[in-house]
Amino acid sequence: MDAKVLWHQGLTFTGTADSGFEISLGADPAVGGANDGFRPMELMALSLAGCTAMDVISIMRKKRQEVSAFEVRVRAQRADVHPKVFTSAVIEYEVTGRGIQEAALLRSIELSAQAYCPAQGMLAKVMPLKLEYQIYEGDSSENRELVTRGEWTEGA
Repeated sequence: MDAKVLWHQGLTFTGTADSGFEISLGADPAVGGANDGFRPMELMALSLAGCTAMDVISIMRKKRQEVSAFEVRVRAQRADVHPKVFTSAVIEYEVTGRGIQEAALLRSIELSAQAYCPAQGMLAKVMPLKLEYQIYEGDSSENRELVTRGEWTEGA
């Protein structure tokens, strides 16, 4: 995989990769940026969320789960001193649908964590990841009721 960034001015860049899509990168005005794009570390968190989300929804669909809404959030903690790396993260899976089976969701999360998501596999080698989930019964993220919540842990 190849990726590159093209500098425009100040701390404004455009990033591209093999897929051909473009994304704007920028920085906070406090460090000389123009607040005109994603921060690089935001993209790392977004990559983690997107990678595992694609795995989990794909597996849930193969398991014929009736998912009507799905969201994955990543809350990453960072070191206080430079280079301000991620020190830990919580990945939250929020699934809404009809009759979602907790075992199916747990297996989907497990497969993503242990076999399919390279972002998760890579980051798990350098920091702790906590994987939490909520299952809601309903037809949308606005019209639903919490059924269960929990945490996936390796070997459980």
